[in-house]
Amino acid sequence: MTMARSRRTAAERPAYRLFPVEVAHVRRLGPSFVRITFSGACLSEFGFGGHDQRIKVVLPKPGRSLADFPDGEDWYARWLDLPEDVRPDLRTYTVRHYRPETCEVDVDFVLHGLDDGHAGPASTFAAGARPGEVIGLLAPDRPGSGRMWGCEWAPPASADRLVLAGDETAVPALAAIVESLPADARGVVCVEVPEEGDRQRWSVPAGVEVRWYGRAGAPHGKLLCEAVTEALRELCPAGGTGVRVELEDVDVDTGLLWEVPESSSGSIYGFLAGEAAVIKRLRRLLVDEHGVPKQAVAFMGYWREGRS
Repeated sequence: MTMARSRRTAAERPAYRLFPVEVAHVRRLGPSFVRITFSGACLSEFGFGGHDQRIKVVLPKPGRSLADFPDGEDWYARWLDLPEDVRPDLRTYTVRHYRPETCEVDVDFVLHGLDDGHAGPASTFAAGARPGEVIGLLAPDRPGSGRMWGCEWAPPASADRLVLAGDETAVPALAAIVESLPADARGVVCVEVPEEGDRQRWSVPAGVEVRWYGRAGAPHGKLLCEAVTEALRELCPAGGTGVRVELEDVDVDTGLLWEVPESSSGSIYGFLAGEAAVIKRLRRLLVDEHGVPKQAVAFMGYWREGRS
């Protein structure tokens, strides 16, 4: 890379800044989902990235405010140094919609653990959110696209068959992705959610089928693995498109299960997101059992069962 290109890349790289926002609307989408619309004049400068863009939700501790959140380039180190009872909670969420004309951002929350007392701070906030409540969104300071904007969706132009799969935590990302697909896209999207009532209606191309599976007490991931197996039989009837390779083993309790191909080619592309142990199984299903090239599978362990 030349010095000029290096300077240009640094200049184009977004900075992440805090956007103080108010809860404008709260809408229940199903038994397990709530959509919160955040508003604020500062969102006119929100750095929207499209697709599956991830941002941070900043939640002040009870009785405290966003003033506790550090600013400046070294905010993360200073945030870590804050006392536990002062440090705002940070959680990662997907931008479901951005409306610059009204300075609004929609974020969909999954209501985890409310019944058994194991809800994390974000689920607790979402379940009780009221209009006027102030929190923060940590996001890019300018629009763009790609990984620097928190976007992982990057299939090659050669991909004419798509396989997307995820659990309830991946629903906002999957929805944003499929609603942005070109009209001639083809593929199958498999979604496992807690209950049948959690199904959603998305605007998708005619060649893309979204298949919903209500867990209704089944083990987490069981229905999703079965659904992806069936989808691969349809999309890879010859048993695969590449040479099977040995995958490295990742301990999902100690390591990060997250890899997105920097570059890929071929006619099929997989995008897997959700609970880490389930995503690990799904990746092996695509690569080991159906011969999908390793370089054609993006996989992201959003969370680990048993941790909030």
